[in-house]
Amino acid sequence: MEKIGFIGTGVMGGGMVRNLLKAGYSVNIYNRTKAKAEPLIQEGAVWKDSVSALTKSSEVIITIVGYPQDVEAVYLGENGILANAKEGSVVIDMTTSSPLLAQKIYEEAKAKGIAALDAPVSGGDVGAKNGTLSIMVGGDEAAFQRVRPIFEAMGKNIVYQGKAGSGQHTKMANQIAIASNMLGVCEALAYGERAGLDMEKMLQSISTGAAGSFSLSNLGPRMLKGDFAPGFYVKHFIKDMTIALESAKQMGLLTPGLALAKERYEELAAMGEENSGTQALYKLYRA
Repeated sequence: MEKIGFIGTGVMGGGMVRNLLKAGYSVNIYNRTKAKAEPLIQEGAVWKDSVSALTKSSEVIITIVGYPQDVEAVYLGENGILANAKEGSVVIDMTTSSPLLAQKIYEEAKAKGIAALDAPVSGGDVGAKNGTLSIMVGGDEAAFQRVRPIFEAMGKNIVYQGKAGSGQHTKMANQIAIASNMLGVCEALAYGERAGLDMEKMLQSISTGAAGSFSLSNLGPRMLKGDFAPGFYVKHFIKDMTIALESAKQMGLLTPGLALAKERYEELAAMGEENSGTQALYKLYRA
């Protein structure tokens, strides 16, 4: 089994590393804050002190970091992945990031004899923990097939989308669908509460009908309980929506639903909720 290097052991990365360990992989890890990685070290992951040290001792390097600028720094910097990866390695960015940056990394990796895949995920902290993530992959199909068993340790719905950048474009479509849906979920729950309905019964009815969605079934109950802990941060969702709006503009596509959702989430962030989960949008309707 190929030795994996994993950079970024936060809310999502931690669960993903655990599933790789359960599948029998040897996993080197690096995170900006070692203390946050201590539980994984106790469970068998091997700590490396730098991106370069991790890269040199791994055959497949996976990243899931915060923002496109973080992706660029970890891949293209002087001490980054591409400067230190061995020829024949596979690098996989699972951050939700810019399609254009994914294409740039692919080209620079290819010139060094390294295969690069963009493979963002959907499914939140629950999917990362349970190994049921949806994984959308762009890059060369041969590289995808080589690392497919690694993806299968972390996800269930694994789809090769096409050339470099296709994974990120697919994730943008995913985020666009979620953005407007989250507005609808919050408004539906606010309406039900204002009407004096039994909210558990209401959810039971509408979550299994035509209105059903992941957000309604999984985040709706959290909203009603006042559980706004992050499965996916508000600040990261705003980042994703910004990328999606920029990509849509480049293609000449109007996305007014997405623009409205971003405005509402920015309003929420201005209230100090940037580190809350995306379900905290419901606070705007309870205010």
